[in-house]
Order: sequence, then C-alpha cells, then structure tokens
Amino acid sequence: MWFKNVKIYKFTQDFSLNTDTLQSQLEQMQFKPCGSQESQSMGFVNPVPNGELLFHAANDAVAVTLKRQERILPASVVNAELSERVAKIELETGSPVGKKAQKDLKEDIIQQLLPRAFTKSAKTNAIILLTEQLVIVDASSDKAAEVILACLRKCLGSLPVVPFVKSQQQHILTDWLKHDAPEGFELLDEAEFKSTADDGAIVRVKKQDLDADEVLAHIQAGKLVEKIALSFKERLTCVLAEDLSIKRLKFTDLVMQENEDIPKDEVAAKFDADFALFCAEIADFIQALKTIFAEQD
Repeated sequence: MWFKNVKIYKFTQDFSLNTDTLQSQLEQMQFKPCGSQESQSMGFVNPVPNGELLFHAANDAVAVTLKRQERILPASVVNAELSERVAKIELETGSPVGKKAQKDLKEDIIQQLLPRAFTKSAKTNAIILLTEQLVIVDASSDKAAEVILACLRKCLGSLPVVPFVKSQQQHILTDWLKHDAPEGFELLDEAEFKSTADDGAIVRVKKQDLDADEVLAHIQAGKLVEKIALSFKERLTCVLAEDLSIKRLKFTDLVMQENEDIPKDEVAAKFDADFALFCAEIADFIQALKTIFAEQD
C-alpha cells in the first residue's frame, strides 16, 4: 500500500479504535456491485489482496479501502436514442413531443440502457495513524478524500478530523527557495509560483535550477511558491503544495529495497511488511513537516 498522493488530516481530540468491533462497523457499508438499475455503488473492501477483513491493522495503524463502481452511460448515447424516439413519435402522431414527455422518455431510456452499460471501478485508500493521531488519504483532491472520510464517519459514528494545517503556507515555501530548505530537505528542479496580484498569474518551471536568476525573478516580482518538488533524507521525493498536501510521492531505492527479500508469492506477508514500512516512512516525513509548520499555523 504505497500512496502516490497524500492528504493529511489531524484529530481534534484523542481518538482510538477497537479492532474487535471494527469489522462489524465497516460491514455497514461493505461494497456491493451495482445493481441492474443502479448508476453507482460504494463501500469498503479488503485492503489486502484476497484478505478476509475490511481493514488491515499493524503497529498502531489501520488501513481501509473504499471502492466505488459506476455504470458508464454517456449522455451522447442517451440523447441519440431520445432523438430517434422523439422523431418516430412526431412522425406517427404529426404533433411535437413536449418537454415533459421528452423528460419521461429520457428516464425510460436510461432505465432500459443501465443494465447493459459497462462499469468502471476505482479505489481510495486511507490509513489511520493512531500513535500520530492522523488520518492520511491517497487522494489528489479534497473532494475525493472527503468521500472516504464521510464513509468512515458514518460507520464509526465519529471521526473528528480537520485538515493538517488551517492556513496556506506559501510564505514558508517561498522562504525555502530564497534561503535554504530545513535540514533533511533538499529542493529539486520543479516549482509553481502564483502572483499575489489580482491577476493571479501562475508560472510553472520544470527541470530548472531553482537557484537560477530567472526563477528567483518570479519571487522578486511578487509571486509566491504554491508547489515545490523536494526530497527528504534521500528516502522519498514528492511535490509539496501550499496546503501541505503531497503529490507524486515516490520512495527511493533505499526504502524500496528493504523488503525485497520477501518472496512475491507471499502476498499477505509482503503487504504487511510494505504497510509497516510505508507507515513508518510517511509518519517520519509528516512529523518533520509538523515541526516546521506547527508554529506557523
């Protein structure tokens, strides 16, 4: 379970989980495939390949996976069928088909086509780090993260979390570029700047030395860093955004080689080891961020 994106949330009060009852709680929203007349379905599935439980727990961390399935019924297909039926009715009756009648026809068409529509599925992973009192979600948008948080809240009865930081952190990220990144961090070759002026102009640089005069000129012109690529302790690289969300997270060979001795056919053992390793690495990274940004929030 290696996340590619991370949205971080912190608990507003002490939170604990009882793994003895967690399975029955999550079963309230266990995933079921779309029915013939359902446009979508959503629920929790096993995080571990071929696992039996709807969660995975290890070292005071709990992982869950939300699966969403939806039927693909393009509007163009529905509208084309509607046009044909409307034309046929008007030809037979000699009268135009009204808006209400067309609406009823469209609903009938959707109900008839849904059972034959293809489905697509997507999964969202989340981990509750109980020691750190954090929830992290593998999502690139707030909306996607909020979906699984809402489902967890419904099953658990409560999930008192808020975003990791309340305010945007452009000024600190900009200061890193103007001076030096904190110990353990190294800036890479990619950044995004946004103007504080009303025009909100955005400039993106890639494969560019961030110490170059042409890059620093954007700061001198009044722009602030919105996103910046960095490495941490030579163990991971990512793009850190102004809200401290993490994108394009990738671990280096120093990390990925640690569990190479586990045979790939031992799926459960490999998952458990990778899960523990990922949780330890991401917790260390988030703790470093917390140390730097906590006083500023």
